[in-house]
Amino acid sequence: MKKKINILMVDDQPAKLLSYEVMLSDLDENLIKATSGKEALELLLKNDIAVVLLDVSMPELDGFELASMIREHPRFQQTAMIFISAVHITDRDRLAGYESGGVDYISVPVIPELLRAKVRLFADLHRQTWQLGELNRELRLLSSRLLAAQDAERRRIARELHDGLGQELAAAKMILEGVLAPDRTQFRESVNDAITTVDRAIQQVRSMSHLLHPPLLDEVGLISALRWYLEGLTKRSGIESSLDLHPSDFPRLASDLETAAFRVIQECLTNVFRHSKARRVWVALAQRDSQLAITVRDDGKGVKSEVTEFSPDSLGVGIGGMRQRIKEFGGEVRLKNANPGTLVEVVVPFRSP
Repeated sequence: MKKKINILMVDDQPAKLLSYEVMLSDLDENLIKATSGKEALELLLKNDIAVVLLDVSMPELDGFELASMIREHPRFQQTAMIFISAVHITDRDRLAGYESGGVDYISVPVIPELLRAKVRLFADLHRQTWQLGELNRELRLLSSRLLAAQDAERRRIARELHDGLGQELAAAKMILEGVLAPDRTQFRESVNDAITTVDRAIQQVRSMSHLLHPPLLDEVGLISALRWYLEGLTKRSGIESSLDLHPSDFPRLASDLETAAFRVIQECLTNVFRHSKARRVWVALAQRDSQLAITVRDDGKGVKSEVTEFSPDSLGVGIGGMRQRIKEFGGEVRLKNANPGTLVEVVVPFRSP
């Protein structure tokens, strides 16, 4: 939905303000009226104003003086100000307007189409600047959360290596040391225990390696990797899972797209496991014309509306990274409550390998 821009119209004659309002109503922006320079300054301080229409000839504080005061304020350095005048229309007047901070100068009688075009231009520029600022803010939040997530993941892997693999290898070492003891009666039993312990350690290393990057993904493709991952999810969590494919003989994709699709689904399933309290999860992939469609749905408790709207303050690094990954392919991620549960829909341009 388009973010509406605030446009401040300043003129001491209410009739003129009404005429400007009629001319600009088609822009579907927020039109704010002020009948004096003092009132205009008060409104500027209370609102985020993108464009100011200024009448040059006003009592007490004329348009040039008001523009100079506005431009001196650090907050309004980039605010677009357009002068409107029926009297001051010489080149010298125009120069005075530009020197006081104006970006354009319109003479009366005002041509409605011209006024709309000029205001629309500056309103759109302001909107694009705001959107760019929001994207930069989102990227900064994502970057800081990504660093925190990386640190947390390093701690988790270090803990698993220490508590799992480290303990298994320490036990194997103790058993092997026992083999060297003078009492040889337990030799075979000790060797068998050592082999069993090392096998468990090897299995832990293999599991950690596969979860970080499944070799099936490179060797036989996305579908086999997803089946393996869903089977493991069901075994680890008890959450029933299913994979639906359209067409049933789903084709191979380009390697980078398969990796992106797997990571997105992996992130969705991780969130289901950690947060949803779901009993079932459904994953579907469909090839539609030139697009790849991915859906992941669970029957859990759902998510807050701030998350479905992708509010930057409510997004974790996982969802933020997932959106960014799909954006790089020209795709889109949608998130909604399925009542019950959560539905994630991903659409991305389809490319053959």
